[in-house]
Amino acid sequence: MIKNNKFKLIISSVLILLPILVGLLLWEKLPEELATHWGADGSANGWSSKPFAVLGMPLILLLIHWICIIVTALDPKNKGQNRKVFGLVIWIVPILSIFVSGIIYTLALGKPIEIETVSLLLIGVLFTAIGNYLPKCKQNHTIGIKIKWTLEDEGNWNATHRFCGKLWVAGGLLLMACIFLPKPFMPLITLIILVALVITSFLYSYIYYKRNK
Repeated sequence: MIKNNKFKLIISSVLILLPILVGLLLWEKLPEELATHWGADGSANGWSSKPFAVLGMPLILLLIHWICIIVTALDPKNKGQNRKVFGLVIWIVPILSIFVSGIIYTLALGKPIEIETVSLLLIGVLFTAIGNYLPKCKQNHTIGIKIKWTLEDEGNWNATHRFCGKLWVAGGLLLMACIFLPKPFMPLITLIILVALVITSFLYSYIYYKRNK
């Protein structure tokens, strides 16, 4: 998998580190401490030094990126995995790196941004994208809905991933629609949707297992 995706892996790694270049260009304009964590209401509740925010965070994300890639590639069951599914693994961390650093720099420069709204849109897009790829995901130990009943039965795996593909696309669209709710209700409704998606996915697999036991 790694050999067949060398170009994509190089590009994805460069994109993860791209915020470092942007941060260095903005270095003199950035404060010594930058907000790097926010609460459900969008207010900052965690700060980091400028060197860590600019240099440390992208490097940590690059490490996470390669750990995910290597673990996925080493799974024997992923040798015949759908290339589009592996592609999703390649591009998730680069998107997060650019998104998170973009928010950090924008706020540090004093530009207004509604973090809860933008974050909800990103989560919704990710769930919609993952939902589109779930039905294509072949049985393995690193990608997909990896629970007892799906790992023990390929039929259960396929049925669960087909069902959850549609479910997660719908859930992603619902999450994006939550931006139109009054802000005090957004965190609670978002949490309810996320919990419902997880529980329903597990429940469907269990019901399939009981019916085909």
